[in-house]
Amino acid sequence: MKAEIFRQCQQVLPQWSGFSIGDFEFDDPKGFSSFTMGIRCKRPATPPAVLYRQLEGKENAILDFETEKQVFLTLGENDIAAHCHYYGDCCRIESFYQGRTLVGDDLFQAENLRQIADQLYRLHQLRPAGLPPQPFFEMMQAKWGPIARRVLEQEIDRFPENERDMCRELRAIYSQETIDQVNRCVPDGELTFCHNDTYHGNIMKLDSGEIRLLDFEFSCLNHKAYDFANLFAETVMRHQLPDYPYFNIVEPEFGGRELGWLIDFYLDNASFHNRRQRQEEFDKLLGQTKRLLIMSDYKYALAALPLAVEPIQKIRFIPYAYQRFKKFQAASERLLA
Repeated sequence: MKAEIFRQCQQVLPQWSGFSIGDFEFDDPKGFSSFTMGIRCKRPATPPAVLYRQLEGKENAILDFETEKQVFLTLGENDIAAHCHYYGDCCRIESFYQGRTLVGDDLFQAENLRQIADQLYRLHQLRPAGLPPQPFFEMMQAKWGPIARRVLEQEIDRFPENERDMCRELRAIYSQETIDQVNRCVPDGELTFCHNDTYHGNIMKLDSGEIRLLDFEFSCLNHKAYDFANLFAETVMRHQLPDYPYFNIVEPEFGGRELGWLIDFYLDNASFHNRRQRQEEFDKLLGQTKRLLIMSDYKYALAALPLAVEPIQKIRFIPYAYQRFKKFQAASERLLA
C-alpha cells in the first residue's frame, strides 16, 4: 500500500521524483470513514510533507463526489481548509499541517474556543456551489440508513453473539419512529453551510498556536448551532479501558459556561445595532445548541454502523453505536416529554 501511495505522490509532486520510498516516513492510517496518512520526507524537500486521503470506496459519503470536491476546493480558496495539491477520483493530497489535533482538555481554554469560533464564523459565511437543499440529518438518514439496515439485518452473523443482541435493538435506529423523533429534536430556522463534525479530533493546533479545522466530508446545510454542540461530543468518551468493549460514555464535564464562551466569541465577529439584539441572538443560539447536544449521539451511532464490518479503527463499532443510540433515546424522550 505504501509503495502505491508513494507512486501517486511522486506523480503529483515532481519535486519528489529524485527521492526513494526509504527517504520518507509514513504515519499509520487514521480515520473514521476514510483513511488519511501523513507522509514526511526525512531530507530537505518541497513540500516537506503532505497529507494523503483515500477517497475510493466511500460508501457512506454524504455528498456526491463532485459536490464534495467543490466544497473542499472552495474552503481551500478561502484559507479554511488546507491547500490541495491534487484531487482525483481515488485520493486527495493536501498540505500537511505541523502541529497536533486537539484533546478534550483543550476545549476548556478560552483562547482555543475563541479561535474555533472565529473559524466557524468564517465557514458559516460560505455557500459552496451545488449544495443539496436538504439539511444534514435528513441526508444522513437517507445515505446511512440503508447501509445500517444491511449491516444489522443481512450481516449480523459477522458479529459475536452478544453484539447480535445489540444489532437487533439497534434496528430501531432507522425506524420511522426514530426519524420522527429526530425531526422533532431539530429546531426550526434558517439553514447554514456547516462543518457538521467539529469534535476536537477534527481541529488542529499548529505549532504557531493557530487553530485550523479539518475533515470537511460531512459539510453541508444544517443549523449552525450544531457546529457548537458537536464540538464537545467526544469529551464524554473514555477509550482504552481494560475490559470489553474497551470504552465507556461518561457524564459531560462541559456546561453552559463553555458553550456560552464559544457563542460569545462567535458573535464577536458579527455586527449588531445594540446590546439587546446581540443578547437575543446569544440566547437563541445557546438554546438551540443545548437542544442539539443529543444529536451527536444519534449521528455517531448511525455513522458507526456502516463501519462495523470492516473498520479502519480498532473499535467495536456495534457496542459503540449501541451506547450512543441508547443515550440519544433517553435524552430525546426527556427533551420531548
